Amino acid sequence: MRAEPSTPDRPGVDELLGRAREIAIVARERALQTESARRVGEDMIARMRQADLFRVLQPRAYGGFEYGFDVLVQIAAAIGSGCGSTGWVYSLLASQQWLIACFSQKAQDEIWSDRAALSTGTYAPAAQAVAVDGGYLVSGAGSFCSGCDNVQWQFLGGMIPQGEGPPLPGFFVLPTADISIDDNWRTMGLSGTGSKTIVADKAFVPTHLALPFAELLAATAPGMRAQTNPLYKQSFLAVLPIAIVTPVLGMAEGALAAFLDMAKVRVTRGAVAGGNRKMAELTTVQLRAAEAAACIDAARLLMFRDLADAYGMAARGEAVSVDARMRNRRDHAFCVRLLTQAIDALFLAAGGQGLFLDHPLQRFWRDAHAAGSHISLNWDSTGSMFGQYLLGLEPRGQY
Repeated sequence: MRAEPSTPDRPGVDELLGRAREIAIVARERALQTESARRVGEDMIARMRQADLFRVLQPRAYGGFEYGFDVLVQIAAAIGSGCGSTGWVYSLLASQQWLIACFSQKAQDEIWSDRAALSTGTYAPAAQAVAVDGGYLVSGAGSFCSGCDNVQWQFLGGMIPQGEGPPLPGFFVLPTADISIDDNWRTMGLSGTGSKTIVADKAFVPTHLALPFAELLAATAPGMRAQTNPLYKQSFLAVLPIAIVTPVLGMAEGALAAFLDMAKVRVTRGAVAGGNRKMAELTTVQLRAAEAAACIDAARLLMFRDLADAYGMAARGEAVSVDARMRNRRDHAFCVRLLTQAIDALFLAAGGQGLFLDHPLQRFWRDAHAAGSHISLNWDSTGSMFGQYLLGLEPRGQY
């Protein structure tokens, strides 16, 4: 973790973290409202913009700060400790700035003609396209598009025509004005993320706003080749999925803080057994707190180690090895498993008080389990892929 001093055009990490913690307080106060609205409010997005938090991974040529994913983790976890949905949306929108930087300068100039512009997207290559003069006509729907109400640009996964060859999976980037949003996000967890379905119907996408996944995986995309900062030379799936692990780290940290606040002062009522005892004196409560803290520490250590290794390889001019890419993908899912284990331990030890909708523990519990259902974080899917790799089989999955 870096501690760089503030300058007039680049706030230091400690300064940005302080701003994030202040936003987390507001996010915690508005968590019920965010959940009810099924999206993060524009006022919260405006607060994060005003705090310059979306500039963390943005190139300095476009007004950004060019900090690393390690800084994103700290900021997004701080916000997620207040409200999981708000932390999730922040983390995705901020990490998309890195993804935009992987595109050509022409694409970056267009998207960041407004330097405060934000984007989000869907990754499954579901959309189809027809090649036309200067680009493609794109049609299709992309589901689970978190924060789609809050951004000016949408990344829609689809199949990019390749002339005589077969189409390649990749991204099409469209202005939000060129898509429609199917308001279908009604869920038990991450309810406030607004992860709705975006739909394109013969929308024109110029050639420079389409990019195959293969170039991102190999770190050979136009912006990656043009950049000198190793930050932008890292393999796509070795680092970017950390953006959806990080909010769960924040949820677990927020859950532990809420649990400790309650356990330190609560006296059990115990209709059958254990009545009138201080909750903090119960051995099971002590063990669950210790277990949660250990799981959080273990996940945090894995996250920062993997990011440091990926960055180090890029800084040395090395391609991120398949071993490292596979390990990082494994750890993305395993960290979420650890963090969910932490929240489970706390939630089950909290008793009836943790069930009330105004108590943060139940929301963190629902949000963490919802995050774990994401295909990129699903342990059965990612763990089996890593197991296949260990056993010398062809891994079935993305890495």
